[in-house]
Amino acid sequence: MLVIGKKAIAMIAGIVICGVAAGICAGIYASDADASDMPTIVIDAGHGGVDAGVYGVNTKIKESDINLAIAKELKGRFANAGFECVMTRSTAAGLYGNTSKGFKMRDMQKRRQIIEDCAADMVISVHQNTCPLPSRRGSHVFYDAESDGSKQLAEHIQNSLNGLSGGVESNTSLTGDYYMLKCTTAPSVIVECGFLSNAEDEKLLSDGGYRAEIANAIFKGAIMFLS
Repeated sequence: MLVIGKKAIAMIAGIVICGVAAGICAGIYASDADASDMPTIVIDAGHGGVDAGVYGVNTKIKESDINLAIAKELKGRFANAGFECVMTRSTAAGLYGNTSKGFKMRDMQKRRQIIEDCAADMVISVHQNTCPLPSRRGSHVFYDAESDGSKQLAEHIQNSLNGLSGGVESNTSLTGDYYMLKCTTAPSVIVECGFLSNAEDEKLLSDGGYRAEIANAIFKGAIMFLS
């Protein structure tokens, strides 16, 4: 169960009522409180190192690079608003240690360890999608069907992402049987920001301005959930 202290509630209310700028001021006020009063948000940039994830259909841009760029933007928004914020990876490297057999599972287990060590109150894992049908596009937010909190978080973030510019289709949040959704009891989601197999999504996701819009939409959805 997510428990939020009184000063954190004041901060979140400020963001909801007056927007991000007011939320930052509220965050400064909340920073006077004990750190345990502040929700801890873990932002997980999927893949990394030799595990590039999927590639752009035209530019061959790496999913892992886009994930990291969006994750950094997202961390900035949470940190500026006064939240405790932890990234599972902050460089292009993976978390597996070496590339011997089983490196993918070691990478996932390290992410789980980071989530557990910081006693995360929320986990947002950033990814990009692919599909054999090149017409598929837009974002999808995944959650564990057994977690009501994760479902609510996913719905808020999905609704926020559906309001983005660029002609991106409106989609619905979906259940998913993924390791990152089951490795914690905290509300957690996987945000597939777009389809790199779609030329239009690839172009958008290759643009820094649009990636900032993505991060802002995820942040707004998370704030609405916390409120």
